[in-house]
Amino acid sequence: MCGICCVVSLSVNPPEGCFMKEGILCNLRRRGPNSSQQLVKTVLHFPYQCLFSGHVLHLRGQLTPQPVEDPASGNVFLWNGEIFSGIPVENEENDTQVVFRQLCSCSSESDVLSVLSTIQGPWSFIFYQASRHYLWFGRDFFGRRSLLWHFNKERDKVLILSSVSTVSGYQWWEVPALGIFRLDLQVSAASEAVTLILHPWKYPSRENAIEAAAIGDLNMVSKCLPSHVSLVMNESHTLVAPIVPLNKEIVDTQEWSQFFDFTKNVADVGVLQMILAEQHKKKVVHQFIDVLSRAVKKRVLCLVREGDQLRGEMWGAAVRKPHVAVLFSGGIDSILLATLTDRHVPSEESIDLLNVAFKITDQGRQNSSTKKHSKEKKQVPPSQECFNDANILTDGSLSYFNVPDRITGRAGLEELKTISPSRSWNFVEINVTLEELKAMRQQHISHLVYPLDTVLDDSIGCAVWFASRGEGLITIQGDTRPYKSLAKIVLTGIGADEQLAGYSRHRACFKKHGLKGLNEELEMELGRIASRNLGRDDRVIGDHGKEARFPFLDEEVVSFLNSLPIWEKANLALPRGIGEKLLLRLAAAELGLTASSVLPKRAMQFGSRIAKMENSNEKASDKCTRLQSFSVD
Repeated sequence: MCGICCVVSLSVNPPEGCFMKEGILCNLRRRGPNSSQQLVKTVLHFPYQCLFSGHVLHLRGQLTPQPVEDPASGNVFLWNGEIFSGIPVENEENDTQVVFRQLCSCSSESDVLSVLSTIQGPWSFIFYQASRHYLWFGRDFFGRRSLLWHFNKERDKVLILSSVSTVSGYQWWEVPALGIFRLDLQVSAASEAVTLILHPWKYPSRENAIEAAAIGDLNMVSKCLPSHVSLVMNESHTLVAPIVPLNKEIVDTQEWSQFFDFTKNVADVGVLQMILAEQHKKKVVHQFIDVLSRAVKKRVLCLVREGDQLRGEMWGAAVRKPHVAVLFSGGIDSILLATLTDRHVPSEESIDLLNVAFKITDQGRQNSSTKKHSKEKKQVPPSQECFNDANILTDGSLSYFNVPDRITGRAGLEELKTISPSRSWNFVEINVTLEELKAMRQQHISHLVYPLDTVLDDSIGCAVWFASRGEGLITIQGDTRPYKSLAKIVLTGIGADEQLAGYSRHRACFKKHGLKGLNEELEMELGRIASRNLGRDDRVIGDHGKEARFPFLDEEVVSFLNSLPIWEKANLALPRGIGEKLLLRLAAAELGLTASSVLPKRAMQFGSRIAKMENSNEKASDKCTRLQSFSVD
């Protein structure tokens, strides 16, 4: 994982001064602490100049400083990504060099697009093709790596591309994950105007199927561009989408309900076992476990495990230091990832489970208690008794940090210990006070969340930043002490809800519009995940010199889920804790997880209690006033 940046100038004047003043360099170095360097590319007889800046977090193969330049061709490359499939990468190879070699061998636009279409894994890149004076840049199909752009109003500085922005007063936007952009620097220098060519993603043609473009609304993109910048889509040279289109097959809703005709109306693991008794369902569940397990395997083994010093003096046993951490709430997404991680991480290596909690104030407890007692009590099945978050309100002796996610996290830890008792699980309790939240938001988090600016972005951005930092407490054999996770890989469950109907809005959509409407909602969710979630989360986690990896968004996983009809993935006629993400719950039950397999969805901002800390009357979609101190002109 890297921090990459390119400053394009239509002037012979070097842009370094502006670049350094903006402070981007400091923010990029936090993402790539292992190597930093810059390269200025000036081309004789053409009044343009490019400054390339690369900052590397070393994860695999030989450390390869960036930017990389080919002396023979003059090509320059910046790469922030991982190749998990599609292009062969040997264990000793660095994927930056592998991709660069392939791009340097390209003689046409189609060749460049073919290389990028082949790669499976998260990436953003900037590639200067010297022979044609082209600047290529973009993000992968899902937008799993951040890339921002800024168009300067001054004529000499046309475009800045960067993994992360800066507190500079400049307006930045996320580069849309609609395809690959190409800028002809020679033409732009002559005309003093910028024309961006977009080569969009398209699904491959299938027999008896219409070729569908995997693109968003170009009009929305164009609105963000200044008057001297235009956007043109090239339909003749496109990229091949790395996934299959969504299966929108539907059945009559009443007919659908008989697939799961159970008398129980509560979330109980016994219901999952009844469903698993059907052979076809069991087969699909095992196929899903296999494909998700392969996705996890790639993401926990594709890294250099250097410096494996034994740390027995800390743990009381010879245990290798952890290289992999899981953002862990104890919910179904995170505990399934932890279970599959245990399959592939070397047995002598510990695994960090990062659990974040924001301090509950006395007022927050009182308000929550009032709301709970005003509701009618509901029956809680035996399998969920240990997860009842009402305990934080009724037992005054519990800690101010015993938020719902802390309780479910501890219970989930016990399930993991039961399934894999020989594994060293590091349950890291990350406790955040209001004072620290305010300080870190101002110092670090605001510019990472930006250009997103809602209350929801603030809550999730802050929660993920503190969680991925990994500074908290750990308890080993009854001894609690400070701990900081040094794991460079952070697994997150994002993508599960979007594909398996995990949000409450999916249930509302189903009730109102049926299966057809639910399919359309899920297709929309995956289409906007780049702009809603992934760029922000990559910037936030990368700020600690760590890399976010998203197993649920592995191309093979998404294609498998897209190939299934909706009733194989979810049944929103069943109660909460069963119907949403049904396939995921069945997989968890099949792997031996019990109570956690029927936990209802709880959003991170509520489970961690960050939403209760400052202004509980806000709506998630409101612009967050706490982020406004990071203002732009």
